[in-house]
Amino acid sequence: MQRSFIAKNPSVLIFLACLALFTLMVTVLSEGFGVGMISTSFVKTLGKTLCLCLIAVAMDLIWGFAGILSLGHFAFFGLGGYMIGMWLMYERTRLIVVDSLSQAEIPPTGAEVVDAIGNQIFGVVGSSEFPVIWAFADSLFLQLVLVVLVPGVLALVFGWLAFRSRVTGVYLSILTQAMTLALALYLFQNDSGLRGNNGLSGLQNLPGVEASQDVVSLWFLWASALALGLGYLLAAWVVSGKFGSVIRGIRDNEARVRFIGYSVETYKLMIFTLTACIAAIAGALYYPQAGIINPAEIAPIASIYLAVWVAIGGRGRLYGAVIGAAFVSLLSTWFTGGQAPDIPLGFYTIKWVDWWLVLLGMSFVAVTLFAPKGMGGLVDLWTQRRAPNRHGADLGPDDGALREQEARK
Repeated sequence: MQRSFIAKNPSVLIFLACLALFTLMVTVLSEGFGVGMISTSFVKTLGKTLCLCLIAVAMDLIWGFAGILSLGHFAFFGLGGYMIGMWLMYERTRLIVVDSLSQAEIPPTGAEVVDAIGNQIFGVVGSSEFPVIWAFADSLFLQLVLVVLVPGVLALVFGWLAFRSRVTGVYLSILTQAMTLALALYLFQNDSGLRGNNGLSGLQNLPGVEASQDVVSLWFLWASALALGLGYLLAAWVVSGKFGSVIRGIRDNEARVRFIGYSVETYKLMIFTLTACIAAIAGALYYPQAGIINPAEIAPIASIYLAVWVAIGGRGRLYGAVIGAAFVSLLSTWFTGGQAPDIPLGFYTIKWVDWWLVLLGMSFVAVTLFAPKGMGGLVDLWTQRRAPNRHGADLGPDDGALREQEARK
């Protein structure tokens, strides 16, 4: 009898249960709920961490399972934030402008309202006209569609051009990094239509919502937890079926998978586009909690950090990606937020704000050399998971099969 998906993947149920318990505990202990043991700012930090865990799951799909080291997925993350940020900023500004002009003796026309909104948003870059890309900024539904559509189309076009040319390995990584850098440099320009270096701000204020930030932070925490749970479930479903077997085959031996008849480029393009959309959704939930987004968020270094998170957590393990992202993100907040005590050595004082990136880099090197399974390997030890001893087994169709060589793979 065929087992159900959950029966074949018990770790998914365990993860979802832990996520639900975590969300419930934070909710009960938050200021918004009334207990007040966890501050609103830390609730936002935890909500943002859940979003980073979601993009880490996407990164693990593309890198850990498909073997494609993308150094550009934070570009999709940032685009998702920009798409929802456009509506948040437009609608918030519109309400302020309408309230201000309503006190005038002569009621303003629709054109005057639009001009006033444009002047408020783009005055900082010396303009007052809405760029074409803001055509749907007044519609929440359409901007939510664009959250997935814009990064998805970019990933589809870029992936099609790259994979059809059979660019692989480090060259593909460099291409994805170049794409991210080009996008960031474009967004830094004032005429990009997204306020250049100023970015979009005030995103933490939900237009038309009278609730306090204590409550709003909980709403976003719940939304982030729901997105992470659904994203994890989708990723686990993808890798547990035939599609997952094929992309793992591509990771291990692309030429062999192509030889037996699979369209390698199609599978790569599908997983690249899917993970880009997941990353965009994570960004759309992250930046309203951060309150601001600017082109610096899309810089290539951010995508490199993402790869480090997944490597430290243990790539090829979805829970490893979540553990790595959560651990490094929260540790980074602690070290760079001035909460970690300085260490006086007499001749020199170690300030963790300055040394955190060095520590992170050393951790990445150490994990790569000495613990390739990452922190997820500790879960394997706890659950007593062991790779089967294949040495000496009948691994080939005939007596000439290279058994020991296959066993070492």
